[in-house]
Amino acid sequence: MADKLTRQAASDALPTWRFLLQRMHLTVQASDVATAFDFVARVGAVAAPLGRQPDLDVRGTIVHLAVSTEPAGGVSDADIAVSRAVDSVVAEMGLTSQPGTLTVVEIAIDAMDIDAVRPFWDAVLGWDVIARDDVQDPLRLGPALWFQQMDEPRPQRNRIHLDVTVAHDEAPGRIERALAAGGHLVSDSRAPAFWILADPEGNEACVCTWQGRDPVPG
Repeated sequence: MADKLTRQAASDALPTWRFLLQRMHLTVQASDVATAFDFVARVGAVAAPLGRQPDLDVRGTIVHLAVSTEPAGGVSDADIAVSRAVDSVVAEMGLTSQPGTLTVVEIAIDAMDIDAVRPFWDAVLGWDVIARDDVQDPLRLGPALWFQQMDEPRPQRNRIHLDVTVAHDEAPGRIERALAAGGHLVSDSRAPAFWILADPEGNEACVCTWQGRDPVPG
């Protein structure tokens, strides 16, 4: 097994990348959309022979890449190799890294019994439980949820909830799975626009659809 670099060593080896939440990240700004997609194609061409295809997200002229690392946080030689190959493409195309734009959002849920609470959120979001027992979007588009162990309940009501918008024909099944995972229905008075659900400790999520809402003018 190849040695793993520490986070500091990886950061030193890849000065244009940033280590955030178990992954090395790079964001570049292209001059136009065509250049952005040309960059993506070139990244695919250099990464494929190395066997490590980065996650890619294109938003107009912004391209974000992330190289997944080991759950324990180590960065492998393969991570470094594919990241340096990408750096070569960035230099050849005259692009620049935009590290100041990088932000990764997590949602923390305080819980007395994490094992009882986590299945509800896995079910209501329709995601997977992956590294560190976080509930994470398999497409890596939404923020991860992690669970903080509490020694005693908070006396005040939690003022944070999630709005989970799904296709109208997905909502009934999503709600059914969330209830089966230990959740309960708080209110369906605005259904099918949204149903208010809660996990076993009262943390709320609304399952939302386009149905039952006022029509959009025009």
